[in-house]
Amino acid sequence: MNLSWIRNPQVSAMLLLGAAILGLVLANTALGPALDAAKHAHLPFTILGLDLSAAHWVTDGLLVVFFFVVAVELRYEFTQGDLNSIAKAAVPTIAALGGVALPAIIYFTVAGEDGAQGWPIPTATDIAFALGVLALFGRRLPTAVRALLLALAVIDDLIGILFIAVFFTEQVEVPYLALAAVGVVAFWALGRVYRGRRGSWPLRIALVLVAVITWWLVAMSGIHATIAGVLLGLVLAPAPAESARLKLEPFSNGVVLPLFAFTSASVAIPQVPITELSGVFWAIVIALPVGKLFGVTIAGLVGQAALRVPKADRLRLRELIGIGLLAGIGFTVSLLMNELAHRSAEELIVEGTLGVLTGSLISAVLGGAYVALLSRRYPPVDAAERSSSDAQEQLRRTDAEG
Repeated sequence: MNLSWIRNPQVSAMLLLGAAILGLVLANTALGPALDAAKHAHLPFTILGLDLSAAHWVTDGLLVVFFFVVAVELRYEFTQGDLNSIAKAAVPTIAALGGVALPAIIYFTVAGEDGAQGWPIPTATDIAFALGVLALFGRRLPTAVRALLLALAVIDDLIGILFIAVFFTEQVEVPYLALAAVGVVAFWALGRVYRGRRGSWPLRIALVLVAVITWWLVAMSGIHATIAGVLLGLVLAPAPAESARLKLEPFSNGVVLPLFAFTSASVAIPQVPITELSGVFWAIVIALPVGKLFGVTIAGLVGQAALRVPKADRLRLRELIGIGLLAGIGFTVSLLMNELAHRSAEELIVEGTLGVLTGSLISAVLGGAYVALLSRRYPPVDAAERSSSDAQEQLRRTDAEG
């Protein structure tokens, strides 16, 4: 079955948005209480010591697949892609840091002490959603715009992963963590063996078993289980990693992310005037579109000037503004960090979720409208330039399959 259409960033973005809207709508109908009960339901027994609710099986279990795919993409970009040298990575790194720092500062300023622990929430950029909006409305923009947005979002995700590992870990069980490290090494070794024996089913089964065991050990260690997906994706040899990405990406885009969006967005809207919502809601709503816009744009301009990027290779202010607007689409990683930051305060999870959805929607609408208008200033992209990304993707597939 040909599932390549699910890899299309426009399709992925629409699936995410549709699932989130469906979850939010159902949660505010007569089905809301039943849906909430289903999300918090536990199995009548534990699985090797793990006792997770249905919602946590999505965020701690299925979402690992998404983070594995992201990690494979990270590794590719830093070794063979647009970030494979310090010079190439410098500008998007500076822009990403600006897009992390300013939203965090805005959040701290608006949220106050009660919601201070949620400061990482508006620092994330959703790769799939942001690129989907750009692909839908900015078809004539130079490929350099997409390249910088992709690079910025990749670095942004890496920073978000570090935040999850460092700031949202309450207690670490060292024995489990040590065994998880052994599992990562074993996964790396099996991947090296697999390179020369492609198609070996025993090796594939062994890789899957080691991955599942490592995920369980990370979950038991107290570190968020999604970190297992990141570590495994980073250490797997390129050929099996690309092969796994090709097989898992349709499942990640078509099932995992929409299910996560549906689960996270299915919250009951508080029956209070909007002016009475907490500072957490307003901090996220302001920090995502405003903080990302000014943080990315200013840092991008400063980075290009400081690194003396040749004028012919620089992105213009108007292009950086478009990237900054789209970078405010936090969505997936922002929703996850919201749940981790406010796991002891259900009411803040609700308001934080509404803040992420509202802030991301504002960024998507403004960013989509802006790049659509900006795109009119450019001539139609010629066939060679339009197909360059498709050719790169085909080359990656050939390397993985060959």
